[in-house]
Amino acid sequence: MTEHETFTRTRVWAAEPVQTDDAILENTGHAWEEWVDLIDDGPGRQAGHTAIAAWVHAAHGVDGWWAQGVTVGYERITGLRLPGQMPDGSFSVSRTRVLALDRDVLRELLLDEGGRADLFPGLDLVLRSKPASKALRFTLARADEPLGSILFSTDLLPDGRLRLGVTHDKVASFDEAERWKLFWAEWLAAVERLA
Repeated sequence: MTEHETFTRTRVWAAEPVQTDDAILENTGHAWEEWVDLIDDGPGRQAGHTAIAAWVHAAHGVDGWWAQGVTVGYERITGLRLPGQMPDGSFSVSRTRVLALDRDVLRELLLDEGGRADLFPGLDLVLRSKPASKALRFTLARADEPLGSILFSTDLLPDGRLRLGVTHDKVASFDEAERWKLFWAEWLAAVERLA
């Protein structure tokens, strides 16, 4: 056990931050409990994400990436933000899987309306990125009901397999995000057979 693994929580946390106490202490100079006290005594909970991140950067000399991380962690600990929740209140879901799948075949299916209909029965995906983009972005709807924005990203691995990532943004609620997590996990498990 390191000296930093003995931190005691002085409050109930609404949700766990992404970064550990050790990581946040090492990179910002303060552990999570300290950050909650500092921010509560500084700009306060009503300040909003952007103002808190700017204050963490300006008042404590924390670089931009870590200032954002401190702010998101603070919001999770205090219940201002749920896991996966974005500053605008919507949610984001990401899933990744390594597949024995030809990237060009998948890309052709995603770019073709009929191919998308086969991959996503009952859902409407409309291409929003340029067809030549490395990552393809679509809007998602069901019977004209907007369901968010989808980004498909791919990386070829040295062994010839494909890492396929799906990021689903603008999900309306935490409960919907949980359902979409399951959907995308099942879809990624099935896509090898569909493509």
